[in-house]
Amino acid sequence: MATYEIRDTINAPQGKVFEIFADLHHAQDNISSIIGMEILTDGPVGAGTRWRETRKIMGKEATEEMWISDWRPGSGYTVSCESCGCSYVTDISFSPSGGGTEVVMSMKVKPLTFVAKLMTPIGWLFSGMFKKCMMKDIDDLRQKLAGAA
Repeated sequence: MATYEIRDTINAPQGKVFEIFADLHHAQDNISSIIGMEILTDGPVGAGTRWRETRKIMGKEATEEMWISDWRPGSGYTVSCESCGCSYVTDISFSPSGGGTEVVMSMKVKPLTFVAKLMTPIGWLFSGMFKKCMMKDIDDLRQKLAGAA
């Protein structure tokens, strides 16, 4: 299993940071790499919410179905997805830091199929791409928060 982690501080209150990060209904407007978003469940966003997201990654479009597997209002949530023979679990947590909020985004990738397990030794090749994508999401949401202030 591979783990990728990004830590950053955003100059905004924890509640506001959580609110904009967890706003799936506006994710396509808030995150530049998301080019399509379809919420698949009714009701408020929380544990069990499912959606289909299309992103542009390295010049190509990729569509995945994701769900919130853990919901901690105000302090974090976990997004799960299965794709390309792997399980992807991304935990996003928020905590006070000085006058702002520390954001920790941690992704665990676990191979599920024989082919994915064979590819595990070269998984390190993707670490830079995963971290860059995670940081870009944080930067996009930081800009959205700055514009809302």
